[in-house]
Amino acid sequence: MDHQTYYKEKCGTPEGALSLVHSGDVIACATYGDEPAWFLSHLHLAAPRVENVVLWTMLMMGDYPVMYDASLKGKIDIYTWFYNKECRATHASGRCHMVPMDLSAGGKTMVETKRPTVFAAAVSPMDENGNVYLSMDLQISLECMEAADRVIFEVNPNIPRVYGKTAVPIEKADYIYEAVLPLAHAPLVKSSPVEQKIAEYVCGLVEDGDCIQLGIGGMPNAVGEALAVKKDLGIHSEMITSSMGKLMRSGAVTNERKNINTGKAVGAFAWGDDALYEYMDRNPKVEILPASYVNNAFTIAQNDNMVSINTAMEMDLTGQVCSESIGSRQYSGTGGALDFAYGAFHSKGGKVILAMASTAKGGTISKIKPQLSPGAVVSIPRNLADYVVTEYGVARLRNRSVRQRVENLIAISHPDFREQLRKEANRLMLW
Repeated sequence: MDHQTYYKEKCGTPEGALSLVHSGDVIACATYGDEPAWFLSHLHLAAPRVENVVLWTMLMMGDYPVMYDASLKGKIDIYTWFYNKECRATHASGRCHMVPMDLSAGGKTMVETKRPTVFAAAVSPMDENGNVYLSMDLQISLECMEAADRVIFEVNPNIPRVYGKTAVPIEKADYIYEAVLPLAHAPLVKSSPVEQKIAEYVCGLVEDGDCIQLGIGGMPNAVGEALAVKKDLGIHSEMITSSMGKLMRSGAVTNERKNINTGKAVGAFAWGDDALYEYMDRNPKVEILPASYVNNAFTIAQNDNMVSINTAMEMDLTGQVCSESIGSRQYSGTGGALDFAYGAFHSKGGKVILAMASTAKGGTISKIKPQLSPGAVVSIPRNLADYVVTEYGVARLRNRSVRQRVENLIAISHPDFREQLRKEANRLMLW
């Protein structure tokens, strides 16, 4: 059977895709631009006829009833490795279950924890070779697709064709339907003056020719803007962002000094603006590869001068970093924070940069604390602490004693909290 005939034979209606969900199923979906938006926005309609269904999630691009409706408990429950706003809002209902994991092992851990029986993804239209493209997200998609009993493709003509390991034979699909939907875009987060000041300090730590990784949010966006003055940068990052797109288009990123994937910007997923998506479309200089490769610390470390730039929710005076919880309350997830910290730390000439404002809640709370809040998750251990940047400067922690770390961190904390931090450091006998 040729590709076109197979496509026509398997092509049905969106409603038909929902009929493939049965009691006891475990559903996994691609995310970001490959999130099957029609499928997820209607999945709650299957609840009256099913029970004990599990939906694996992380950040969701749409506001889906299946995520918010507490009455679905026992019908369709949520497993996740990265809490989103919906999980935070409905945590008390008991529907949400957090499975701690690093992104590098995400697909493998999902399959071993609760094997997906249904995998759904939005894909590009089929090419002349019979391939569709998982263009925007390979965090867990390939592992879950291979493990699933039923594979559903939501074919969306608005999805660009991005290269890497994204091409999938149409024959992988057990069911196909077409949906013309807009691509998910990252919110435009304007950087604050504090974030811009921090970005200036971070930019001073990045050298021409370095290979960079950036996270999500206003702080990484500010850093991306500040790096426009650099030359011959490389990109090896779990996420390819709008600010990275600007760096590539401007020529600040060439990827020519990378030790691996030379000449190519590499990511496990992309989330940004239309300009980024247009740049990535059929561009041989950009590749989306599985997170099991991109986020593997030993892959990351192969690039000399690898610079990991992330933020944190709080850290203690010895260098322990919490980037995912508020006390014991789960807020997000580890994601790739540990993957890239370990990889960059062991890269020749590499740097691990934690960039964060010195305070939270309108200046009422110091984010540098004598000890982490009770129950706070240690996302990055102090052994991997390197550079910490606030609006008050840069603290070097690598190869420093605990006493030196305490001194350096207090020096970049907010002045209103320094005396109290010194008193607590004395009480805890940290110096």
